[in-house]
Amino acid sequence: MSIAFTFPGQGSQAVGMGQELAQTFPEAKAVFDELDAALGQKLSTIMWDGPADDLTLTANAQPALMAVSLATLRVLEAKGVDLAQAAKYVAGHSLGEYSALAAAGSLSVADAARLLRIRGDAMQKAVPVGEGAMAALLGLDFEQAQEIAAAAAQDGQVCQAANDNAPGQVVVSGHKAAVERAIELAKEKGARRAVLLPVSAPFHCALMQPAADAMAEALAAVEINAPKVPLVANVLAQPITDPSEIRTRLVEQVTGTVRWRESVTFMAQDGITTFVEIGTGKVLTGMVKRIAKSAEGVAVNTAADIEALVERLNAD
Repeated sequence: MSIAFTFPGQGSQAVGMGQELAQTFPEAKAVFDELDAALGQKLSTIMWDGPADDLTLTANAQPALMAVSLATLRVLEAKGVDLAQAAKYVAGHSLGEYSALAAAGSLSVADAARLLRIRGDAMQKAVPVGEGAMAALLGLDFEQAQEIAAAAAQDGQVCQAANDNAPGQVVVSGHKAAVERAIELAKEKGARRAVLLPVSAPFHCALMQPAADAMAEALAAVEINAPKVPLVANVLAQPITDPSEIRTRLVEQVTGTVRWRESVTFMAQDGITTFVEIGTGKVLTGMVKRIAKSAEGVAVNTAADIEALVERLNAD
């Protein structure tokens, strides 16, 4: 069994996430305490008690999801799992890239939390509410989605392929009018579905340049170590380990396409047989089944999931 550890992105959040871990394992609780201290607020209270609208805010959801992933990993480590020995690669979907780097020892939990708070705030402020949008185009391939986005970007407006998630699942992002044109074009091209997404900003497109600038400044002030195992970077779909390149790619990632389909394909072709999703939800596990049919996806969310994974790793 050759393993990659993957870390979920925004959209996987849910009220109550991580609470069972915090109540059961002191190692997990320590991560949430570290999160709250780093941010100077009890984000863990919003995570566990809601309201859901507050948790869904980009500036809260991003550090919260990272903390659940790291809390899960800390429990695995307490049970004898060494990431450097267990995994060949780490990768994360959008904000999950920060979780992956913290898991691999490149970033501290506190620095990852603060960076994600800055990232969330900056992404939210980059475009006035209502001016941007994102849409899922289902049933078209990535090249078709790129052509549609280019055709929809009229009158100086932005429309780009933001997330290449899985075969037939591409997200476009940009000015709302351009994204709405892309939806109509996609339907004309035979898309199975083309729908606006309930997001607060147009992520991963050129409109996010102010947020990329903010992240360049924030990342320049943070220590980044070489990861214990290579990170398969969103914008490259290739592994990287050099701290200065990691810094560069994290800035590019704010405006660049999340090349998740290619990332998983690369890892599967390089021998990864099992993709272990660490944190909340099963979004990435579902994508694995569509991208790399011969590989297995395993979601590790609960204490029972952790025990099952430890058992499997010990049996190998």
